[in-house]
Parts: sequence; structure tokens; C-alpha cells
Amino acid sequence: MEFLRDSRQKRRERIKKLYERHKRIHELFKRHASDILASENFRGTRRHIQHGSMTVYSHCMNVARYSLLLNKKLGLKCDKHDLIRGALLHDYFLYDWHDKAYLSQRKRLHGFWHPGIALRNAEKEYELSDTQREIIRKHMWPLSVVPPTCKEAWVVTAADKYCSLMETVGIHKGHGAKAS
Repeated sequence: MEFLRDSRQKRRERIKKLYERHKRIHELFKRHASDILASENFRGTRRHIQHGSMTVYSHCMNVARYSLLLNKKLGLKCDKHDLIRGALLHDYFLYDWHDKAYLSQRKRLHGFWHPGIALRNAEKEYELSDTQREIIRKHMWPLSVVPPTCKEAWVVTAADKYCSLMETVGIHKGHGAKAS
């Protein structure tokens, strides 16, 4: 019985720790990106699938979360404001890249072109720092050819690759696109 009691207690502690971490991340998102999270265009990214069954919205939220976790784990001391905002806007291209009938020939090379499209869309709607621009523009390295030059862009690039892999192979699963 002692073993079961200890096991339950450890499980409660793990759940409490995860809840506290989720709460801290949520507070950081509110503090640094409430304007993005309230944006009609950003919320509209729930209508498009990114990888597997994951929406663009959920993918960007996950990349922002994993960027914060990676920054903390590696002790990089990245600027959290730039890290969160850049991660949330890194895929702000605002179209369904799976719809081949809709897309022009140029946009069919989505992996190469969407960072520039996302940056233009983000600049129309938000005040961006140079670091945030760097994150959005170069998150697809090595497809973007020129590598990131700031640690925040490297962290978001790594988190994006990790999340994309987990979504594509079905380890991280979304709930599909939501109708507007």
C-alpha cells in the first residue's frame, strides 16, 4: 500500500508541476502577445491545417511554448518578448498551403516562400523588432539559405523543426481545422 500511496503522490506532484508551468507560459503569452492572440487574422489560422491534423494556430502556439522551454533548458537568456512574438508569427502566411487549385505556381513552393509572406503579413498588422523579423524570415533555415544570426531565431528554428516532425509523424496530434 505504501508503494501505491507514493506513486499517487508523485503523480499529483508531476501534474501540479505541469499545471504551474502551463500557467507561467500562459501568463507570458498574455504579457507579451495579447494583441496577437486577440487578432482576427491570427485566430483565423485555426481554419488551416499545418502538418498532419494540427492547425497553423496550434502549431504556432506549440512552437512558442517549446521555444520558451528550450530557452530555459539551455540557459540561453533569450529575449522572451521577441521569442514569443516571433514564434507566434513565424507561420503568419494566412492561406491554406494544401489547396493546390488555389495556390499560384510560386506559392506551391510553400517551404521556400512562406517566411517572406508571413513577414509581410506580420509587418502590416504589428510593430516588429529586428529580432522578430529575423525569426520570421529565417525560421525555415536551411531552406532560407542564410542562417539565423540571433539566438532567438535559432531557438524558434529548432522548436519549429521539432514540432513539425512530431506533427508530421503523428506524435503531436491536433483536432483539425475549425470552421469560421
